[in-house]
Amino acid sequence: MELHPSTVQRDDYLVSRRQAWFAFAMTFALMLFDYMDRQVIVSLFPHLKAAWKLSDKELGALVSVISMVVAVGGIPVAAVADRFSRVRSIVVMGTVWSLACIACMFARNYGQLFVARAAIGAGETGYGAVGGALISGLFPTRLRSVLMGAFFAAASLGSVLGVLLGGVIAARYGWQAAFGVVGVPGLVLALAYRWVPDYRTVGWQPEAAPSARPPGRFPARILSTLRATPTLLWCCLGAALQCNVIASIWGWMPSYLNRYLGLPTDQAAIQAAGIVLVGALGTLFWSALIDRLALRRARAKIEAVALLCALTAMVFVLAFAALPPGPAQVRLILVGGFLMTSLSGPITAVAYDVLHPGVRSTGAAVLSLAQNLFGLATGAFLTGLISDLKDLQFALAVMPGFGLLAALALLQASRSYEADCGRVAGVRLQVQD
Repeated sequence: MELHPSTVQRDDYLVSRRQAWFAFAMTFALMLFDYMDRQVIVSLFPHLKAAWKLSDKELGALVSVISMVVAVGGIPVAAVADRFSRVRSIVVMGTVWSLACIACMFARNYGQLFVARAAIGAGETGYGAVGGALISGLFPTRLRSVLMGAFFAAASLGSVLGVLLGGVIAARYGWQAAFGVVGVPGLVLALAYRWVPDYRTVGWQPEAAPSARPPGRFPARILSTLRATPTLLWCCLGAALQCNVIASIWGWMPSYLNRYLGLPTDQAAIQAAGIVLVGALGTLFWSALIDRLALRRARAKIEAVALLCALTAMVFVLAFAALPPGPAQVRLILVGGFLMTSLSGPITAVAYDVLHPGVRSTGAAVLSLAQNLFGLATGAFLTGLISDLKDLQFALAVMPGFGLLAALALLQASRSYEADCGRVAGVRLQVQD
């Protein structure tokens, strides 16, 4: 595929529509396998608990370790991708996390499995930020929220498939086989990603040749850009708080359905996968609706997400604190699942809206760091810890309180959004040779 440099207007496709949608399809598919590899383990919890006599805290750590590693490595990996090549970086990421997932099937004790799970996190480091930056650069700005919503819906769909396949395969062939089934196809896709188009890196000072720029200034420019963008910082806080709720539900619903409703592990995995699938549909629905609202009032993009985070908290507290385990409770959890992922597309789109294209991957990695380290990692672990101290139902009733705090942080972000967008409104991109 040969690409030629061409300057485009802000709301045009950077490449042909066919090339742009090919890039989106490949990036979406790889995100799908990213989360299949990440979430397949939650449906294996009952098997691992029985085989190795693990506590809920130890099980939760197998989920949290990936988010912790992703958080720590996200910024440097995204910075490298911003400076050199987003596509080549993604090829390396997908290859590493797929091989690590395959390695999980050979683990013979908790320590080995924990290390292999950490290696999955090392591969996934920076993928959401870099993949999202690539999509945002190739497509018109007017499609950004819905595209980010669709991209991050792949995370929900991947979680669905991971949980579903993990439960079904483990019940028939043992828990080790589940890792190989999700790891091998992802490896093939990662190697094929090298045919995706990229955009040329944009410098802060385009008139200066790279060789003329002072050495060691890249990290300083990143930090100064982030400090000057309060919208991003408040979005990081709000997204991290809401991710505690998401991690709690995604990580522990198979176990909850198994313990409190008495479902076999494979049936619990199927029902939990249904809740995650509803979340994927919610991501798409809310992203499209919020894009429409933003056409009339730009900051409504963030205000709507804040409202949805608050509603999510109220629905889950009612489900776990007021209703006994049963069909009515599951129906209400489905409603919460539809609401809780509403921030995924719009908040990532907001980050790309307010960031200079030269640090888009890096700035989005800051958002990813907050979501992973202070949200996805802590949410699964805290739920397990509270469950060990009291019980799982109580833990799932407490964790949604983070959603109310998320709503307050996002309302603060909405106050600076329009001013931050104005600072980068005139930047243009070119296609990578």
